[in-house]
Amino acid sequence: MVAQRGKDLLLKIDTNGLDTFVTVAGLRSRRLAFNSETVDVTDADSAGRWRELLAGSGIQRASVSGSGIFKDAQSDASIRSRFFAAEIVVWQLAVPDFGIVEGPFQITALEYAGNHDGEVTFEIGLESAGALSFEAAP
Repeated sequence: MVAQRGKDLLLKIDTNGLDTFVTVAGLRSRRLAFNSETVDVTDADSAGRWRELLAGSGIQRASVSGSGIFKDAQSDASIRSRFFAAEIVVWQLAVPDFGIVEGPFQITALEYAGNHDGEVTFEIGLESAGALSFEAAP
């Protein structure tokens, strides 16, 4: 992947359960991380005592985080209500020249901050809550 503008990495939420995705307002930074736990099957007969892993096993997950400002009270209320209801909602993350990751996520962190001479900012954390799909960029 060549250098890209960070603002082109978009985090979107399905607002009505009908694949109507809306960009989360005012995110200034975003991060997507994929993780896969391993299952160690090393035993006394492992060649040279090297660790052996069981292919196709373990747990896969994705984490998304971002920070920024809410553009309006509606976007703030939408995120806040989903957090307090512990809802699992379909989200979409578009990464330029990489593709689109889509699937169910739960908001696991929601933080607010502000300076006396600046705007109120927020940070959000999402954890995958089911199978994700990936569509590669053309």
